[in-house]
Amino acid sequence: MIKKILVAALATSLSLAGAAAAFAQDAGKVGVVVKIGGIPWFNAMEAGIKERGQKLGIDAFMVGPTSADPALQVRAIEDLIAQGVKVIGVVPNDAKVLEPVLTKAKEKGIIVITHESPSQKGADWDFELASSTGFGEAHGKLLAEKMGGKGEYAVFVGSLTVPLHNAWADAAIAYIKKNHPDMTLVGERYGVAEDVDKSRSTALDLISAHPGLKGFLAFGSQGPIGAGRAVEERRKVGEIFVLGPFSPGQGQKLVKSDAISGGFMWNPKQAGEGFVALAGKLMKGGEVKGGDEIEGLGKVKPDFENRNIIVDQLVPINKDTVADLAAMGL
Repeated sequence: MIKKILVAALATSLSLAGAAAAFAQDAGKVGVVVKIGGIPWFNAMEAGIKERGQKLGIDAFMVGPTSADPALQVRAIEDLIAQGVKVIGVVPNDAKVLEPVLTKAKEKGIIVITHESPSQKGADWDFELASSTGFGEAHGKLLAEKMGGKGEYAVFVGSLTVPLHNAWADAAIAYIKKNHPDMTLVGERYGVAEDVDKSRSTALDLISAHPGLKGFLAFGSQGPIGAGRAVEERRKVGEIFVLGPFSPGQGQKLVKSDAISGGFMWNPKQAGEGFVALAGKLMKGGEVKGGDEIEGLGKVKPDFENRNIIVDQLVPINKDTVADLAAMGL
């Protein structure tokens, strides 16, 4: 009798496993192209993509180019189109450059989802875990507090063609101009914040060129790391304040030494989960509706005209939170 029960249980288990595999095959593949591979932020996003894919029975994976080059993203998307994936997710380096290839994907019946690129042309939906105004203003307010509302500051972005980074910068600069007229922006903005070495060297150059520099506002996960290292090298900790979103695990030591003064982020692992959950809903033919609960995003209020799904889930990064965030693998 026991043997019969075990055989039946094994048969049921194999049947369920086969059904899950069949569902994954029928559902189609989900490929997510990020800005650059191998850095902590996108490693965390990849973990979210894989975990949510396994949970939902979806074959979901991430493609990380070797550098933050829009041409490499175009090539990766072309490869996914050739593979016949059902959904392509993208975190664009250059929204404009990607328009033709994303349009090509849609013409072939592929669902396109973007992140960090609101109102992206060629996308079915873009989703954000923070509103651009709220995210930028939060950083602008914190920088003003650290600088005492006076002095020179510089702004880094991932590149001058990343829409969301520049929207954050616009909001932060506008907030500072309106509320803290004694703070002065140095130059325009520098497109180095997805490269730790370029961020560091640019920060070193700016510190040398501007003796009155008191702050760096860096939008792009490598910007605060590079600027923080430059501030340590020049022994300016406590004199120059570095703020922005970054991986807590990568920046933890710099936060504890005060070389990075803090910032805000959202959970990139949660964004990875959002890619797959939204893809799963759309692959089944589902429509996104106001009030829908989407795993990784929560309850949504879609902007149907601009095809944006924006939720505010800011997470502060500071001495009190950084260790716990790093322990989560972020």
